[in-house]
Amino acid sequence: MRIFIVDDSKTMRNIQKSTLATLGHTDVEEAGDGQDALSRVDAFNPDLILLDWNMPVMDGITFVKQYRAKGRKVPIIMVTTEAEKSRVVEAIKAGVNNYVIKPFTPEALSQKVNETLARCAKAA
Repeated sequence: MRIFIVDDSKTMRNIQKSTLATLGHTDVEEAGDGQDALSRVDAFNPDLILLDWNMPVMDGITFVKQYRAKGRKVPIIMVTTEAEKSRVVEAIKAGVNNYVIKPFTPEALSQKVNETLARCAKAA
């Protein structure tokens, strides 16, 4: 499975990559902001996107809206410090499939990844 991690924090990308590796997912691409991700996402053709909300250049919610506007259906998990209910609702309305609040445990991220993939497989 191909997973695209989009986060401006190199440390956070490394934590996510390490968690994914324990799940057996090692085909991972990284981007430091939404604009960089948008320019490379189609070439990488991911099966899942892990996306931060607050980033320079282009934030995560803008990425989701532009990516979904192209008709892309790849599951997106928002991984963010934005915990207010209104923000969660905004992200889901924009096209996010699941939501993880930072800081998270490796188990919590693993659960959200597995849950999202299972739910999207049933819907396909």
